[in-house]
Amino acid sequence: MELGVVGDEDFILGFKLVGIRKIFVPTKSDPLEVKLNEALQDDEIGILVMEDKVFKSLDTLMQNQLAESIQPTVITIGFEEDVAIREKIKQAIGVDLWK
Repeated sequence: MELGVVGDEDFILGFKLVGIRKIFVPTKSDPLEVKLNEALQDDEIGILVMEDKVFKSLDTLMQNQLAESIQPTVITIGFEEDVAIREKIKQAIGVDLWK
């Protein structure tokens, strides 16, 4: 199981520095929806990390699909606290890290 990251160059930089290889950066020729579908169809990705503002830019149907996704489990990271992140991590790895 690998970690995948979807976002712009600034967001993914830290992930690249720590060795994450499954990086999906939208471009004009490959917009966000194309890169996101590419990431979702990669069977090696178990957890997909997205920037919160990118997630919020998606239509409601796609947001719901990502929120309910189990494989991969989608986690958004942003400046707002996500109270569901604990449950998503527990769902992804099967262990409650806070106990």
